[in-house]
Amino acid sequence: MKGVYVFLAEGFEEIEALATVDILRRGGIDVKTVSISHDRTVRGAHGIPVIADCDRDEFDGRQIPGSDSGDVMIFPGGMPGAKNLAGDYYLMEQMKGHFADGGTVAAICAAPGLVASQLPGLEGRKVTCYDGFEEALIDAGAEYTGEPAVTDGNLITGRGPGCAARFALEIVRKLKGDEAAGRVHAGLLA
Repeated sequence: MKGVYVFLAEGFEEIEALATVDILRRGGIDVKTVSISHDRTVRGAHGIPVIADCDRDEFDGRQIPGSDSGDVMIFPGGMPGAKNLAGDYYLMEQMKGHFADGGTVAAICAAPGLVASQLPGLEGRKVTCYDGFEEALIDAGAEYTGEPAVTDGNLITGRGPGCAARFALEIVRKLKGDEAAGRVHAGLLA
């Protein structure tokens, strides 16, 4: 997989998905949204319809084998959005292969516990997530921190909607460095 993608499932957390897209684009990162269904329109957890850049078929059609740390799969939380992402067997298999190839996985809110917990090799990795979703991560051997956002190698996790900007800035930092993340942060007046 080549590129940076935010995956949207019915019931996704709007703040986590859209704030992330906005901040990454402010950082000069070409991020695309992907509906995991065959329809580009996806309704968020709070009823806000969002038109994704591509649907599942279009995304699958542009896949290039192989990944590196500059390729990022981003999974917002929200319910039932995170559960819908986690239940998509084909997407989860793509994520595991992407991660195994060295690609970065970023998940926030419920998604670390439901989605990222399916990744192999979480032993000793520092993670965070929405309160109550940490059990699967801990069972997988990860170290739960409770911090707003955590980067550990090619895994970035965020705690919840109020931490969306910090989470997105961690992705900018991973892809563009401290200076770029600092410029975006300063522009947000955060």
